[in-house]
Amino acid sequence: MSFPNEPLGEPVAGSDRRDELDEIIRRLVQSQPYGVLCTQGESQPYGSLVAFSITEDLKHAVFATPRATRKFRLLSECNHVALVIDNRPQFPDRLMEIEAVTATGRASLVEEGDEFDRWAKLLTGRHGYLTKFVRSASCGLFRIEIVRYFHVSRFQEVRQWVP
Repeated sequence: MSFPNEPLGEPVAGSDRRDELDEIIRRLVQSQPYGVLCTQGESQPYGSLVAFSITEDLKHAVFATPRATRKFRLLSECNHVALVIDNRPQFPDRLMEIEAVTATGRASLVEEGDEFDRWAKLLTGRHGYLTKFVRSASCGLFRIEIVRYFHVSRFQEVRQWVP
């Protein structure tokens, strides 16, 4: 459902609309195991495919990356990120049915300890094949504090939601 009178950049007003968009976003991010992490550095944008998990309240995401990568270096230099999640594989021939969500926020490296264990469990609970990798010394675990979501449907209908 679209709300054409709502200006882009403004959060969805009204609890019914917020609840509806919350559930649409939740369904989409829970149904897709991978997203594109967008970083920036050296005056260039950069996109990387990542396996991710998002908290139930949709306020945080977590992913892992090798430390010896451009992605890790760019995240260390600039913490502003976007995570793009879409359902293209489900609708290869029906463009108007594809939905995408862009979650914007700030990424931070999770240090060893209780917090690391909690975030690692969230990620490996969804992606069990990453357990050994996440626990390796060559891996960095990042948490994204999500500031807002942009939901796109029908190729051009955009709504914003702030968790």
